[in-house]
Amino acid sequence: MENTEEKVNDDNDFSEEQQEGKPREIVLPGDLLDEGTLKSGMGTYREGKKIFSAHVGIKSVRSNYINVISLSGRYIPKSGDTVIGVVIDLTPTSWILDINSPYSSPLHSSEVPWKIDFGETSRYLDIGDVVLTRVLSVDEIKRIQVTMRGPGLRKLNGGQLIKISASKVPRVIGKNGSMISLIKKYTNCHMFVGQNGRIWIEGTFDDIKLATKAIDIIEQAAHVSGLTSLTEEFLKNQKGMNNL
Repeated sequence: MENTEEKVNDDNDFSEEQQEGKPREIVLPGDLLDEGTLKSGMGTYREGKKIFSAHVGIKSVRSNYINVISLSGRYIPKSGDTVIGVVIDLTPTSWILDINSPYSSPLHSSEVPWKIDFGETSRYLDIGDVVLTRVLSVDEIKRIQVTMRGPGLRKLNGGQLIKISASKVPRVIGKNGSMISLIKKYTNCHMFVGQNGRIWIEGTFDDIKLATKAIDIIEQAAHVSGLTSLTEEFLKNQKGMNNL
């Protein structure tokens, strides 16, 4: 798995209008988005030739599809997503993970890198442990399967776990990983960002605190243009104050 820290789907981070420098447009449920020139994408619904917003979010146009990128809501799993899970229960052959979703997820003993005998699951992972996993499959009734088999997938020891809205993950990552690289540059923290809105941070107390503040700014101002410059200015000022 290539660099898990940057493995998110950021296709919807910037619409074509926004890449040209036009301001982001926030829309509300029921707002009219288009009258027949575009195709209905995620976060929208169609009535006749008209396309409306299904929820609060940022209007985005890409490849003749109009989308609304949600500004809130819990994570809905998709096959291939990299997610950070917390063990909330276990059985003789599996662990039950909270993946910040309405749906819990079993991690079967056959999907971990250890050879585990029946009834020995607690020797390897216990309640409260944090793991980096990948979603294997999601069926039509939202039964989820995850795996820890694959490069980079593992138990996350120590560090600090924070949670943001899953819809804001692309902004925390940034275009081509630019935002997360910026945070790492100024904080020297090691980080994994799950597509389910969980972020694991490892570093000194002060660096973790600074990284967390920067992520909070990004989450709160996700709809603002020029967010990378705003975040870098904040990080520079904070590092300068800490060096006094």
